[in-house]
Amino acid sequence: MRYGVVGTGMMGVEHLRNLAILPGAEIVAIADPVATSIDWATDALGEALGDRAADVARFDTVEAFAKGADVDAIVIASPNNTHRDVLERLFAMDAAILCEKPLATTIDDARWIVERAATHAKPFWTGMEYRFMPPAAAFIDQVRAGRVGRLQMLSIREHRFPFLPKVGDWNRFSANTGGTMVEKCCHFFDLMRLIVGSEAVRVYCSGAMDVNHLDERYDGQRPDIIDNSFTTVDFANGVRAMLDLSMFADGAENQEEMSATGDAARLDVLIPAGELVYSPRVGFLNAKQVERTHVVVDPAAKAAGSHEGATYYQHAAFAAAVRGEGPVQVTAEDGLRAVAIGTAAEISAREHRVVTMAELGL
Repeated sequence: MRYGVVGTGMMGVEHLRNLAILPGAEIVAIADPVATSIDWATDALGEALGDRAADVARFDTVEAFAKGADVDAIVIASPNNTHRDVLERLFAMDAAILCEKPLATTIDDARWIVERAATHAKPFWTGMEYRFMPPAAAFIDQVRAGRVGRLQMLSIREHRFPFLPKVGDWNRFSANTGGTMVEKCCHFFDLMRLIVGSEAVRVYCSGAMDVNHLDERYDGQRPDIIDNSFTTVDFANGVRAMLDLSMFADGAENQEEMSATGDAARLDVLIPAGELVYSPRVGFLNAKQVERTHVVVDPAAKAAGSHEGATYYQHAAFAAAVRGEGPVQVTAEDGLRAVAIGTAAEISAREHRVVTMAELGL
């Protein structure tokens, strides 16, 4: 299967490294208007493919890529605010598309993408790597299978490092990213929907930029991205979910933690430790019956990126969908819904109020 990658910055290079070890994948084209990004991709391809890297076509515009790239599948890893413009040109190609999260920076653009994806002849997939981290995937499967009983509460924590520098510093401003609650947290709102099995009804977010980027200036402008927040999401089926985000907690032992609590038990997952912790209800003063298991991640997949092997496993699932051997697991509609919850959280944090999804037309 012939792949092209549009956008070869940090995430685009991660996709290239994972495609290089994916059975049956052949990287044939890359595109980016920034020469430095093409250089990063060239270095990565040289490491992964050796002499064969010289055969990969290079384009400096999306238009040239659309006209000249002979591909079966396209990976879009360009900045968030470019996704609609890029897709306007690539939907005309006879190729499957994996578009990185967030699907778009606005609900209107995400709706447009959903509409176009519905008429596109080949599969369209929204890139949501966190679903495919092996420990997270095991956690999701067990909760959905009923191991905690009837799910009532879901808690997700990400305590991590600040946003990294990106090409042109585009990720320092909400106008480019959609805001932290869209750019970063769409992953977690997607996980909430998947685990809870329902749609969000209302969102309350308390968040601000309190620690990171305070002294940074870009063309005289100060960054405006949230670096910590608590977000509560009420779902239509009565389940409550909560996200605890800190972008200045890089010393935490585990970057992600999820807890699902039902009427029969609680299940936790710790990442990168890879531990699942199952705690059934035992009654007051009775002995605990905690079970711990470890989920193994393939070392090659883990080494190929910064998402605990998730990018590789997602590509394996995407390739199966393109070949007609499996379903599209993350649709454009999934991408829209995650953007919408993130947008509601951004509004809530700015206006200090509960935001209903009905206000946003969902």
